[in-house]
Amino acid sequence: MNKKIVLVGGCFDLLHYGHIAFLKQAKSLGDHLIVALESDENVRRLKNEHRPIHTQQQRREMLEALSCVNEVIELPPMTTDKEYFDFVIKLSPAVIAVTEGDPILAQKQQQATLVGAQLVVIPKIHSPSTSQLAKLLGLE
Repeated sequence: MNKKIVLVGGCFDLLHYGHIAFLKQAKSLGDHLIVALESDENVRRLKNEHRPIHTQQQRREMLEALSCVNEVIELPPMTTDKEYFDFVIKLSPAVIAVTEGDPILAQKQQQATLVGAQLVVIPKIHSPSTSQLAKLLGLE
């Protein structure tokens, strides 16, 4: 049986309600949810030197504990769009799910077009983000 693969990507540092709602909605779009998990180096580059709070391995284990997640792939440090495009081509998902307001939506749309996938934008849940939580907890 061919599984309909749904791909999402992100940091998923301090898991919160918005993450869970997003992942559950993404899973509902197919049979097999794959999370492409950013490297610690990329999280530091994207967020700040105090992040991630959890290592990539810890973040992977937390995601794997969720019933809606079928597979977590730890991404190596990536710095170019080509590296991400090559990764997406290799996986060839049927759906790429993103959160509303994704800062690299244009690149993800190009990736989806390249592999013939559907890009689905999932509305953002209004709950504190990891960055907001880290500030509230005095971690940033």
